Amino acid sequence: QVQLVESGGGLVQAGGSLRLSCAASGRTFSNYRMGWFRQAPGKEREFVAAITRNGGITYATDSVKGRFTISRDNAKNTVYLQMNSLKPEDTAVYYCALQVSLLGTIVAGSSYNYWGQGTQVTVSS
Repeated sequence: QVQLVESGGGLVQAGGSLRLSCAASGRTFSNYRMGWFRQAPGKEREFVAAITRNGGITYATDSVKGRFTISRDNAKNTVYLQMNSLKPEDTAVYYCALQVSLLGTIVAGSSYNYWGQGTQVTVSS
């Protein structure tokens, strides 16, 4: 089975930056789509970004697209989320996920098969 481990979260001031990492093991990483999701207190889980096995990228909205960058390093079995110009509303637990099916909906959490434990991101004003 696949294991995903997120890291890189923490406490930052508004306007600051963080780089999240997600290391995968148990499968051939390069064969699968990887996604980032987040869940704020009292809110539903929401899609942030995803990257395909060929490097195709999808972002949730323009507000995220302009500040966040997703990338992958297949040699290291790792996907990254670079977050710049952070805002208090970005505060959430961030999760990475792996999608096995080639027909899965890229923005739907239910379409992903494996999940990490999450890493906390807190942005103060």
